[in-house]
Amino acid sequence: MPDAVKAYLHSRPRWIRWREWLAGRRYAFAPFPDRPKPLVVVAYSRRDSVKALEMMRAVEHDWAEAPQHCRAAYEEILEDAPKLVIIQFRRTNICGCLGHRHVVVKEQPFAEPHDALGGDLAGELDIAYQRVESWLALPLMDIALDAQFVVGSRLREFQAERLRLQFLSILLHEINHMVRSQEPEALVRTRSLAFYRDALAQYVEDAKASLSLTIDRSFSRFEQD
Repeated sequence: MPDAVKAYLHSRPRWIRWREWLAGRRYAFAPFPDRPKPLVVVAYSRRDSVKALEMMRAVEHDWAEAPQHCRAAYEEILEDAPKLVIIQFRRTNICGCLGHRHVVVKEQPFAEPHDALGGDLAGELDIAYQRVESWLALPLMDIALDAQFVVGSRLREFQAERLRLQFLSILLHEINHMVRSQEPEALVRTRSLAFYRDALAQYVEDAKASLSLTIDRSFSRFEQD
């Protein structure tokens, strides 16, 4: 499917493609590694390319690394999701929220059904990444886990992983709304926060297990020995 969507984008009139390019609009594709759909299309500004790559990695890598029960909680939701999910990836948004789904697709190339999409409508949401960066999803847990690290490579890795899991949990949260629009917000939020909590906790445990006492002393518990 990524190839079909890329071919569709390239088949549009050259003046449209050049206008997008000069305006700095870019598209990146991130399939979930263990399933045929949805294909995530990250629509972003050229100046935000570094963070957009982190969004892609969250889908392509961190989803597969999450505990099996976390992924199982979204099995039916992703099965019923649109074939194509567009993320308008931006720095901030007017409403001040982290992200939300769009009832109508606003990203112009995907606003109407197309053969490349199997004739189906796409789904769309936005994510305001600067707001996500300042968000503590679970404040007590986030602070407690962050305190296990001191300055150094492990701290940077942890913070990057935490941000990607925040991106991923927001994406899953909004896809949940797309598929089950009548489901109570409290239930949707509980599911996405549980995914984030358990996936981040698993990452920390795996990181601890991989440490070498003689080489890597980035965890503060070792600094206290």
